[in-house]
Amino acid sequence: MTPEHLPTEQYEAQLAEKVVRLQSMMAAHDAPVPEVFRSPVSHYRMRAEFRLWHDGDNLYHIMFDQATKQRIRVDTFPAASELINVLMTAIIDGVKTDKNLRHKLFQVDYLTTVSNQAIVSLLYHKKLDDEWTAAATRLRDALRASGLNVQLIGRATKTKIELDRDYVDERLPIGGREMIYRQVENSFTQPNAAMNIQMLEWAQSVTQHATGDLLELYCGNGNFSLALARNFNRVLATEIAKPSVAAAQYNIAANHIDNVQIVRMSAEEFTQAMTGVRQFHRLQGIDLKSYQCETIFVDPPRSGLDSETEKMVQGYPNILYISCNPETLCKNLETLGKTHRVARLALFDQFPYTHHMECGVWLTKK
Repeated sequence: MTPEHLPTEQYEAQLAEKVVRLQSMMAAHDAPVPEVFRSPVSHYRMRAEFRLWHDGDNLYHIMFDQATKQRIRVDTFPAASELINVLMTAIIDGVKTDKNLRHKLFQVDYLTTVSNQAIVSLLYHKKLDDEWTAAATRLRDALRASGLNVQLIGRATKTKIELDRDYVDERLPIGGREMIYRQVENSFTQPNAAMNIQMLEWAQSVTQHATGDLLELYCGNGNFSLALARNFNRVLATEIAKPSVAAAQYNIAANHIDNVQIVRMSAEEFTQAMTGVRQFHRLQGIDLKSYQCETIFVDPPRSGLDSETEKMVQGYPNILYISCNPETLCKNLETLGKTHRVARLALFDQFPYTHHMECGVWLTKK
């Protein structure tokens, strides 16, 4: 597969292979047949990063083949949103004829939304000065005059210049309601918007009859917290990254949700607080004992849950686990399976045409 060609005719076979592979991995855990959620076959990625190659007067996006390290020119990228493809052409046209914007530009990052907002980040190996800012402002104004709702950001060593702001506001239809999600440049966001909608609606489905409160670890910008809030009395969520916490607080207000509390802590720190090992100033004013959390939601990094968090998670009647790495999920299930059973299993095809699988499990106490 090349960046400019997607083997759409192979999609069904590749998805079927993932289903078989996931079933094989989960067989040892007595998991049910997975619910399978398909991705759009093209224009599914809402963000993309490209290196820039300078070739005389010419300038173009490139990617590197991971196996051969060969440089590949990329003029169109059908895996990315249609808006990214429009911006790729517009950015090259706007940058290559302006020496202030072109000089020592080595990378361009794109973040787009279903609601047709975009951030373009230009990364440099040079100091950004007033002349760069003036040139970038002209480029931004030209992009907007052509109908593109874009924010432009310049980055260099220890430098970040926002011409306006460093975020976009996504709007997604989730379970019959429009949800607003502020997404901050250079912070984690779900790359496949269509799959994100399906993940959130599946999570709502498995928790629709849940009782009590929800505890969530690794909440990011509140992506799952806010969608799940309607199924619980209250939601207590943790996140360590300051920009994500700020975005989550905005999202709570923007969606008029009054039963979600965000705490800026790592999962490991929160485990220590819950078990009484340490006290944290950040928890002042929050009565942890007042929460009746019968469900815990985790969406850990690729490394999965650490051993102490595993033990803490086992104390909850219900566990909702979204995994970006089924191998570490299965490792965690060796422990979690001693106290819980896999009641539901889902495969989310977040990254079509790759080996990567994202999945979800709903675990209930034995």
